[in-house]
Amino acid sequence: MAFFAKGKMIAAVGAALLGLLAGSAQAAECGNGAAGFEQWKADFANEARAAGVRNKGLAALDSANYASATIKADRAVKKAFSGSVESFMQRRGANVIISKGRSLKKSNAALFDKIESTYGVSPGVLLAIWGMETGFGSFMGKQNTVSAIVTLAYDCRRPGFFTPHAVAALMLVDRGALSAGSVGAMHGEIGHTQFLPGNVLKYGVGNMNLRDKSTALMSTANFLRAHGWRPGVGAQGNMGAIAGWNSASVYQQAIARIATAIDGE
Repeated sequence: MAFFAKGKMIAAVGAALLGLLAGSAQAAECGNGAAGFEQWKADFANEARAAGVRNKGLAALDSANYASATIKADRAVKKAFSGSVESFMQRRGANVIISKGRSLKKSNAALFDKIESTYGVSPGVLLAIWGMETGFGSFMGKQNTVSAIVTLAYDCRRPGFFTPHAVAALMLVDRGALSAGSVGAMHGEIGHTQFLPGNVLKYGVGNMNLRDKSTALMSTANFLRAHGWRPGVGAQGNMGAIAGWNSASVYQQAIARIATAIDGE
């Protein structure tokens, strides 16, 4: 799902990275169009280097393009969470998510058992998020991830929010979890369940390759546990953790209803 209301993308990069950025050279000046983007990249490279980004990440920054499609999507995204829970669920194909989610729960039983024993998170909520975000991995986006996230860091609308995620994306390139050519959703979200880069660094498990199904689902469970998920009370008893994933009320309620239907099969 497009960005904006996702709590998983809010204040999630961590104090250490934010501190590094705060202590770096004067911030690159934001802009409201493509004209100043190349100069901004040159200035931002100094910030990124001071935060610990190395050669591969800096090269990815240098090759990034101004993502006009991302800016267009960013300006229109609030509409995605409008209306009632029922209308939102209908638009997002909740019945299909429930049906396929039940099937995937059975066919991936060993994986979900392992996740639940490790993180305490039940299968239904993971399947609900997975289905809602990418149709169970059928569409993870085609926008260049580095270009998308650095464009949003440059854009004057919310540079303070996106700048740490842009640095995180470059760090992920350094680590090999992303490349300069990696693609994802319009706002730089990555993988099966759509993490922003800072949250990949903070909650990603293993090799942090969220285009791998198992890694993405385990990372999502890790995120939910870190946001207060309590085992044994189901999705309806864990609305706070779901709110951490996405701050939109209609999204939270839809995920809880879908998760309950899947787990209550």
